[in-house]
Amino acid sequence: MGFAAVALVVLGLFLLLLLLLGVKVIRPYQRGLVERLGKFNRILDPGIHFIIPFMERVKKVDMREHVIDVPPQEVICKDNVVVTVDAVVYYQILDPVKVVYNVSNFLMAIIKLAQTNLRAIIGEMELDETLSGRDIINARLREELDKITDRWGVKITRVEIQRIDPPKDIQEAMAKQMTAEREKRAMILLAEGKKEAAVREAEGQKQAAILKAEGEKQRQILIAEGQAQAIRKVLEALRMADEKYLTLQYIEKLPDLAKYGNLIVPYDTESLIGLLRILQKVREKPVPPAPPSEAEEPEGTSGNVNPEDLEKLKKMME
Repeated sequence: MGFAAVALVVLGLFLLLLLLLGVKVIRPYQRGLVERLGKFNRILDPGIHFIIPFMERVKKVDMREHVIDVPPQEVICKDNVVVTVDAVVYYQILDPVKVVYNVSNFLMAIIKLAQTNLRAIIGEMELDETLSGRDIINARLREELDKITDRWGVKITRVEIQRIDPPKDIQEAMAKQMTAEREKRAMILLAEGKKEAAVREAEGQKQAAILKAEGEKQRQILIAEGQAQAIRKVLEALRMADEKYLTLQYIEKLPDLAKYGNLIVPYDTESLIGLLRILQKVREKPVPPAPPSEAEEPEGTSGNVNPEDLEKLKKMME
């Protein structure tokens, strides 16, 4: 009885061990490669699977996207300048069978491949092109790696150049050049600002002069219009004025005109006779008779004289 019990216990433990060895769990981001007696048999999808212990073996492959850091290396540019370059490579496994059976050490293979292609690409470019053409280097390196890794069942999703470091003396020269360029741009911007300010000031002065001239023109036009209107008003007033009033105005101006030795002669004889008749009223002196053709007194020179007009004439004659 004791031997049978021990045998049962041993058998139970053996079956439990077989069960543990035969059950395999594949995670969602993994794929399982089953080898039976050293030969590839099938691919296990995510989930629980049972295999034959001691006859089948499972290799798990991670299907997620990975990143590899390419170690820094010195590369000679086309213009014989040595630069230190490093990069990172992003890849994703598409075919687990190829990545396991077509290459022995995938990580080492892709690192060496990236370094070799990086030296070849940068060796065809000058320093300035290398520093300013990171996107070009990334695209070319990804394209070259993708061509080779395709037969390994791997897709190169992205390549990024982390840094490109030229020698110290080149960095100092580049810093001086950058400083000079910034000073040059600052001086250009300052000169352009002064130029624009001068142009705007000249335009402002020009506009001010134009506005001033326009104002002066409008002022002269208004003055001329005012004078013309005043003349028209005077002419209208003269047309409406009485003959005696015009005669008085004429006589008031005689002393001022006589100061300069002017000889004032009325235009027609009737005006002259009328003037003498008014003077006769004032000075009480006889007036020569009118010519035969003009014996009749002109209208407006009769004996009816305004007293205010007589006073004005007396003051002027004194």
